[in-house]
Amino acid sequence: MNQVTRDFIREHAEADVRQLALRGAKDPEVDLTYALEQIAGRQMARTKIPSWAAVDSIVYPPHLSMEQCSSEQTARYKASIAGKGVLVVDLTAGFGVDMAFISQGFQRAVHVERQPALCAISSENYKRLGLQHIEVVCGDGVAYLHQMDHADLIYLDPARRDVHGGRTYGIADCTPNVLEILDEMVEKADRVLLKLSPMLDWRKAVEDLGKVNEVHIVSVDNECKELLLVLTKEVKPLKVVCVNNEKVFSFDRNYKSPSQKSGITNPLQQEYLFEPNASIMKAGCFELLEQRFGVMQLDKNSHLFVADKEIPEFPGRQFIIKRATSMNKHELKAALAGIDRANITVRNFPMSVAELRKILKLKDGGDVFIFATTVAGGGHQLFICRKF
Repeated sequence: MNQVTRDFIREHAEADVRQLALRGAKDPEVDLTYALEQIAGRQMARTKIPSWAAVDSIVYPPHLSMEQCSSEQTARYKASIAGKGVLVVDLTAGFGVDMAFISQGFQRAVHVERQPALCAISSENYKRLGLQHIEVVCGDGVAYLHQMDHADLIYLDPARRDVHGGRTYGIADCTPNVLEILDEMVEKADRVLLKLSPMLDWRKAVEDLGKVNEVHIVSVDNECKELLLVLTKEVKPLKVVCVNNEKVFSFDRNYKSPSQKSGITNPLQQEYLFEPNASIMKAGCFELLEQRFGVMQLDKNSHLFVADKEIPEFPGRQFIIKRATSMNKHELKAALAGIDRANITVRNFPMSVAELRKILKLKDGGDVFIFATTVAGGGHQLFICRKF
């Protein structure tokens, strides 16, 4: 990068990249394609990898690699479960965000990536981040696995796109096919940390792979981002961990905690409503929530809970129920008096949000939350709530 291009990047750091591309650069010495790539990359990094965005000399890859790389928040979480040791090997390292954070618990690290451009970028960035213990190997991860010796941890994030660029989700459809190299990985590492699509059924993944000791379902701001599996040669009782930002809920798959009676007889007369976060929804551990927190499911297919008290540790959103109403026109009119806008959620309900909004004649937004659902033995109900 010449000085003119460097100055152009600095001068237009806050600019709209699309507008910059249309206007072009006045100075022919500016490498415009590269400059736009760096400006866009740093702008994305401010929210996705903030500690890297604060380092002025970090080099960013093309947009697709930035889009596919882990966020700093999820990379830090992976580092927390990766543990410590002598050697970690990332067989599909890409841009290197995960490796940068995971490797900090290890004396040595090997970053394997088959794209030369990404290898060159990662090599530079590791130096600028002071991560001198990471060795970058430009080559095929499976080939490297075949010739490597023992490692404390192997990390693998298989590519989830086919040859045409379309998204794939199945384990066998990713590159590399984890099923084909699984036995070799667990033989050559004490632990294998595998990142899979959050779209996968985690139970099916555990069944297909075997050797899984831990399942981590990771959400950020209530959006499920990653499914992480920890595998070892020695099979242990399966632990499932549901994470959303700082809130963590874990359970042993085969453990049945003592039932905690809620004492709830009429769910329509409760004061609080609870909506599990995205990781809990993915885990499907709804009966366990009843046992742990003394809440009651409105219906086994609604996945909404009520109780007569607030529960700060509940893994999800909590609301104060102001009113509950059926779909009866007179009840609705009374319950919605003074409300002209609301946030509407439908769960196990015969209408879409748009259809219900049209019937209720409510605009979107505001501080009122309406949950439309089905209550066991009570038909279709609307719970009109506010956050607390």
